[in-house]
Amino acid sequence: MIKKALILLAIVFVAAACSSSDEGPGTTNDNFDRTALLTNLADNIIVPALENFQTKLSDLDVARGNFINDINESNLNLLSDAWLEAYKAWQHIEMFNIGEAETQGGSAKGFVVFFNIYPVTVSEIENGAASGVYDLNSANYHDAQGFPALDFLIHGVAVSDTNPIEKFTTNANAIGYIDYMTNVQSQMNSKFSAIINDWQNTYRDIFVANLASSSTGSFSKIVNDFVFYYEAGLRRNKVGIPAGNFSNMPLPEKVEAFYKKDVSKILALEAMNAVVDFFNGRSFDNSTNGEGFANYLDYLERSELKTAIIDQFNTARQKIEVLDNNFYQQVNTDNTKMTEAYDALQMAVVLLKVDMMGAFQVSLDPGYQDNDGD
Repeated sequence: MIKKALILLAIVFVAAACSSSDEGPGTTNDNFDRTALLTNLADNIIVPALENFQTKLSDLDVARGNFINDINESNLNLLSDAWLEAYKAWQHIEMFNIGEAETQGGSAKGFVVFFNIYPVTVSEIENGAASGVYDLNSANYHDAQGFPALDFLIHGVAVSDTNPIEKFTTNANAIGYIDYMTNVQSQMNSKFSAIINDWQNTYRDIFVANLASSSTGSFSKIVNDFVFYYEAGLRRNKVGIPAGNFSNMPLPEKVEAFYKKDVSKILALEAMNAVVDFFNGRSFDNSTNGEGFANYLDYLERSELKTAIIDQFNTARQKIEVLDNNFYQQVNTDNTKMTEAYDALQMAVVLLKVDMMGAFQVSLDPGYQDNDGD
């Protein structure tokens, strides 16, 4: 109830802030150089992060091909390593649900539906491997593809098997599992290729040039994407849902990377780093600080808010760092630490969603309000 009230307050506050402006699309209420900010975000953070993911996704595809051509434990372990590296790179781009990424998937979740809807529905994979009949473009298979599906295929044990590699060797549907893995990888390659080509060929210039202060302007959209990812992708999905903050009991089976299990904290901290660096305008290669949300708040003489957000990020990171590497294990042995991490993450949601968006005079997108999960 308190959370609902806070969100309602945020909506009212932000709406009031926006309604105070008499300026229309194409203008802003201050003289902050939003072109410099959008240029820094595009050239030094977003595109480099997308290019890094492209490299890791390609490495994953090579490892998958090597495994299929010579199925053995060593190549399966190399495939697992490549999967983790690509999954870590994904943590830096999931928040960029804008441009071509936003149009994919047919919902407000955009391209995420092809890469990271979890928990995976194993029965869909099992049935697909057995029958050869499935459609990864169908909404019915959003929870049976991407990194969670590869997690099950690489690390999970199929019905009637005793270890993961038997899916591809002795299982009666071995050819079906190989085909399913190949098709999941092809889907990821295809969807992402369209996204990065869009950024590299046309969308970068469109993004930087769109200075409209309306909800369709680049600044409004990227602020919404950033805050939504922090609230839902990081706080809710990685910590809150497994800890039971959205149910009557803990749900440890809903952790990210459930079948690998021991990488939960690695992925959560990678996501935390991505959030902090983006807020600070820190380049993806960690070499420079440019225009970002942090110095925009300084410009607006809201440095105390900037400091409060950074301090809360640091507190949340510290709470995550003391968790077990395996969040499934953490929930089952000491869920209090998980709920403490959630509470620390939640404290920053108020600062971002109410105070920062209010300072920027940015309102919540309709899609945000429909999908925040609270």
